[in-house]
Amino acid sequence: MLLEGKKALVFGVANNKSIAWGISQSFKAAGARLAFNYVGDAIKKRLDPLAEEIGGEFTFQCDVSKDDQIEAAAELVKEKWGGVDILVHSVAYANREDLKDDFLHTTRAGFHLALDISAYSLLGICRAFAPLMNEGGSVMAMTYYGSTKIVPGYNVMGVAKAALEASVRYLSYDLGAKGVRVNAISAGPVKTLAASAVSGLKSVFSKVEETAPLHRNIETTDVGGTAVYLASDLASAVTGQVLFVDSGFSNMAF
Repeated sequence: MLLEGKKALVFGVANNKSIAWGISQSFKAAGARLAFNYVGDAIKKRLDPLAEEIGGEFTFQCDVSKDDQIEAAAELVKEKWGGVDILVHSVAYANREDLKDDFLHTTRAGFHLALDISAYSLLGICRAFAPLMNEGGSVMAMTYYGSTKIVPGYNVMGVAKAALEASVRYLSYDLGAKGVRVNAISAGPVKTLAASAVSGLKSVFSKVEETAPLHRNIETTDVGGTAVYLASDLASAVTGQVLFVDSGFSNMAF
């Protein structure tokens, strides 16, 4: 199997509809070992049964907006596993009001919050876990088309995803010396908890079916297949890239 025995940390499983969960299912099918973060008791209650179902080895509290929790998570993982082969960053957040009004009205605090959790957290995680990453390791972050094109209602999250993609490129340079690859997957719209907060995405689902070359919306397992590729030795020379998994929608002019 492509990921036999590889140790994968997955940040961002909220429920069984999460893109991060689809990735986790694909990782497990490819032979990977899994561990998951959670933030607070409510998510832990949803996550623990999923982790048990998939054979996850442990879960851990880690609010990615807090450096001390990221560092504590790295220490825990070091004790449990010694090293890490795969890191998945599937974390994004913005205030709901900043996804409903015009982007023009985004507050300074809302802008800072979205960029901190959705983009800077990747840097924070990579910095803490870099000493634990095994040679040939893979880091991947989830992004979206709204980073480069206007998606009405996506607003500050589009700016955050643009920052995330730029971070992927710079981190790929820094971590390349360790033989660690850093990439992003730009997934098409999926009906997840996060997507439900973005009113502008609702019309995109029908638009994808109408105009994308494959005329269908994607499933989380479609993203999972690409994640397995990026995590495996098949992608040993692929780094600093954004791979689109969107039925070809991003290629269409109209």
